[in-house]
Amino acid sequence: MKDFAGKTAVITGGGTGMGRELARQLVAEGCNVAMCDVSAKAMGETVRLIEADGKPQGTKVTTHIADVSIEAQLIAFRDEMAQQQQTDRIHLLFNNAGIAGGGSMVTDSRAAWEKTFNVCWGGVYLGVRTFLPMLMAADEGHIVNTSSVNGFWATVGPNTSHTAYAAAKFAVKGFTEALVTDLRLTAPHIKCSVVMPGHIGTSIIANSRKVQGGTDSDELSAEELAQARARAAAAGRDLSQVPDDAIRAISAEAARSFLEDAPMTAAAAAKVILDGVKAERWRILVGEDAEVLDQWVRKDPELAYEPQFFSDFSQQVGWKLGG
Repeated sequence: MKDFAGKTAVITGGGTGMGRELARQLVAEGCNVAMCDVSAKAMGETVRLIEADGKPQGTKVTTHIADVSIEAQLIAFRDEMAQQQQTDRIHLLFNNAGIAGGGSMVTDSRAAWEKTFNVCWGGVYLGVRTFLPMLMAADEGHIVNTSSVNGFWATVGPNTSHTAYAAAKFAVKGFTEALVTDLRLTAPHIKCSVVMPGHIGTSIIANSRKVQGGTDSDELSAEELAQARARAAAAGRDLSQVPDDAIRAISAEAARSFLEDAPMTAAAAAKVILDGVKAERWRILVGEDAEVLDQWVRKDPELAYEPQFFSDFSQQVGWKLGG
């Protein structure tokens, strides 16, 4: 698919981060966009930015509330967008929505673990299931599933449990790789790509906390403070005597740093993804850190989860997260 003009794209998680930037860049090329998110406010800001960019005349942009881990909500999204976009087909499906949380099988709740897994993996699986008939109806199509470097390296550091997100991203990678053959045999007009970003500047930390806690508040609740202390204790850090406000400040700084100090912006990442789609690449690494990490893990997989591996890699690429 060399040109997006006149095409129709579906984007999950379009309210912030890479989803927002994919929407902006696709619309700028004359592509109709239907996005979903759990936050109407966030999608409203995406639409505002699209309008400020100068939306091409006649291009349709619609927003829809949907939790991608719930099939009924995705089906409602599909039916609503079909009506509002006045179409029975789509050309691009970006299964982009994701959250973090439920890092530990031992110290985190089953609910948090499964919420993360069901959004990050279930949202991709259900997204394909739900929109495949509309892709089949088009003359050409492309499925773009967002995995992560955590789809081939299941950690963010030796002192941080990261099981739910990593398990989900491994599932997304394997599913998309298997789709390469499946679609070639059964629907050759549809291509697919797995996207594996490194550290991209997004609001995933802040957004994940809100989704997991069912809140719009920017401040940690008493329950979240207790969970933060428990995670720190599991990593060997005693925060029992640290004041609540200090923990809230640490949490806010972590979210700010992940967004603002990342080596690559969400806008730059979106361009890499869209260029990869145009080139029909099934495997899209996003960021120099992703490229380097891919090489390092392949070179010596037995060392991938040793503290020294993380330390050496972080130093080389300038990572300031995990540990």
